[in-house]
Amino acid sequence: MKQDTLEGKAKTKNGVKRLCFSIVCILLEVIFIIVMVTRLNEYAEVVNLFTRIFSGILVLGLYASDKTSSMKMPWVILILIFPVMGVGLYLLIGLNGGTHKMRERYAEIDKILLPMLPDNQESLNRIKEKIPKAGNIADYIYRNSQYPIYQNTGIVYYDEAVKGLEAQLEDLSKAQKFIFMEYHAIEDAEAWHKIQSVLEERVKAGVEVRVFYDDMGSIGFITTDFVKKMERIGIHCRVFNPFMPGLNLFLNNRDHRKITVIDGKIGFTGGYNLANEYFNYTHPYGQWKDTGIRLEGDAVCSLTVTFLEMWNAISDKDTNDLDFKKYICHPEYKACQTGFVQPYADSPMDNEQVGEEVYISMINKAEKYCWFMTPYLIITDEMTHALCLAAKRGVDVRIITPGIPDKKFIYSITRSFYHGLVKHGVRIYEWVPGFCHAKMSVADDCMATCGTINLDYRSLYHHFENGCFMADCQAVIEIRDDLTRIIKECRDVTDQYRTGRSAYLRLGQLFMRLFAGLL
Repeated sequence: MKQDTLEGKAKTKNGVKRLCFSIVCILLEVIFIIVMVTRLNEYAEVVNLFTRIFSGILVLGLYASDKTSSMKMPWVILILIFPVMGVGLYLLIGLNGGTHKMRERYAEIDKILLPMLPDNQESLNRIKEKIPKAGNIADYIYRNSQYPIYQNTGIVYYDEAVKGLEAQLEDLSKAQKFIFMEYHAIEDAEAWHKIQSVLEERVKAGVEVRVFYDDMGSIGFITTDFVKKMERIGIHCRVFNPFMPGLNLFLNNRDHRKITVIDGKIGFTGGYNLANEYFNYTHPYGQWKDTGIRLEGDAVCSLTVTFLEMWNAISDKDTNDLDFKKYICHPEYKACQTGFVQPYADSPMDNEQVGEEVYISMINKAEKYCWFMTPYLIITDEMTHALCLAAKRGVDVRIITPGIPDKKFIYSITRSFYHGLVKHGVRIYEWVPGFCHAKMSVADDCMATCGTINLDYRSLYHHFENGCFMADCQAVIEIRDDLTRIIKECRDVTDQYRTGRSAYLRLGQLFMRLFAGLL
């Protein structure tokens, strides 16, 4: 984009404003800390004693909490070694105190929305009888997130993000009532312009269009004028948790979901955002591997509910929906497929890590093989144990990670997990052509997942995510076949990380592993 265009000037202007605002906020916080330290210098011994007592109580509370050990230990060590800084950071970040009001809003919205989902007990009973291990996972999802399993739903798997985009454009052009789009990142460039052109045409035809994006995820792609531009052309637009450094305590939690809903009849989800690199229009990290699925039929109801939850819970300043029933429809559709599909959402607003538990359950239930593709591998001790135990049982456990990283530091942490896995029989593959951003798993030719949930702490514990559990359908086989093709393009680094690490490298990896959960 040339900077002499109006849009280019707006992007530059707003980019400078954000940068200046960030610098001012950081400077104010530094000045505040310096003033506090200098003014309290004569009371240093008292402050030190009080801080150590408080930190000790805090550590005991942390130790007794029901958090996973991978999340507790970094805070415990940080607080014990650096009491003042550790306590301060924990109160600011660890407690996530800024989410209290938001938790209340989510609870209020969920009390209305979630009961509108069908229980589909008959379908749940069928999958339990047909594939008990998949039925057990479906039962867990329903019991702990209230998202049911469906049968009357057509599923199409896209092994390339651009195929999903082309299908979306076609379906969007046929929308009659409403279009909902929720994405972590939107780039105001070629891919989005194709979508926007269709949305503008649908708005003129009387279709209600809503677009929802995460500000942190999109901050490098669009300007603050984006919302105004969308509203001018009739597209309702909201921003999840606007970036306000130094003031917003909720920045640790982001909306990482990717959802499109058309008339409550057709839905799309998967790993790709609406930015050029996801469709290989640009190549910042070699080839980009991303995937997605298209749903048509009953299961789209869950995607609609997931979108409406976020749209109505994000802020108490917006005018929210009063009538949800007009969006939650039950389309007249007869699927040719007989499989099972269960879209679900995961939220940091509760204490249930649905995304992680689904993955661990698939690993534990696998009898022949369990394969994963993930852009990042930063996992808890519980998941590490499950992967290693499955491999020791004789299950073929494989994990595919990128060959070209998008974040070198995170890539180093990802590789720090290799040794602990491969020494117990897990096989690790790195995709040579570039960066694999897809988030998928498949086990025993009978069950699979596709969605937004990475194998890392951010996705599993801090972000709003969504996924889709599938069983006994063609999409499961297609995901398996796609991963089989991908593995042929990978380098097998299993033996490389089994031994041979220097003492310096081991020490560095241990340090990175320890604080990986705080990133």
